[in-house]
Amino acid sequence: MHIYTSTAATQADVTVYKAFQTAFPEFSRWFNHIASKADEFETLPAGKAPAASASAAAEEEDDDDVDLFGSDDEEVDEAAEKLKAQRLAEYHAKKAAKPAKPAAKSIVTLDVKPWDDETDLEAMVAHVKGIEIDGLVWGAHTWVPIGFGIKKLQINCVVEDSKVSLEELQEQIEEAEDYVQSSDVAAMQKL
Repeated sequence: MHIYTSTAATQADVTVYKAFQTAFPEFSRWFNHIASKADEFETLPAGKAPAASASAAAEEEDDDDVDLFGSDDEEVDEAAEKLKAQRLAEYHAKKAAKPAKPAAKSIVTLDVKPWDDETDLEAMVAHVKGIEIDGLVWGAHTWVPIGFGIKKLQINCVVEDSKVSLEELQEQIEEAEDYVQSSDVAAMQKL
């Protein structure tokens, strides 16, 4: 750090002066204006004390009231709460303006196995397609031979993942104990 001991100006002083003017142009303008009035200092009218001095004096008086763990200024808290409420309202408005994402859906192929070759397959299909759950849409079905004249029902459906549990759907299918031996998920694909 250089301690200024001479009144003679150098190129270093010029460099610092120009850098200061660039960094703080308003202050430099004010300082130069006041410096030009140096011969009139004694005759200038009195003015108000700067706000910083008044607030420093007020702070000295209020040192005993400082709450180190709480808020120093309730007005700041109120302003912060208003700003928070405004930003929250803007966020909700922006979120409401976005189009809703479509529900996640899956295409599921179920294998439903009858008890034997004498099982009424049409009644089994009617039972399965008669199951109604919000978010479930039945599709095409086919009969797949599995041996000894027994055919299993292979049926497609589209389910909304958040509304339909495949385990519960299988339980409802298997409630028809006269027709259904078991059911399995043969294939599943997200839409």
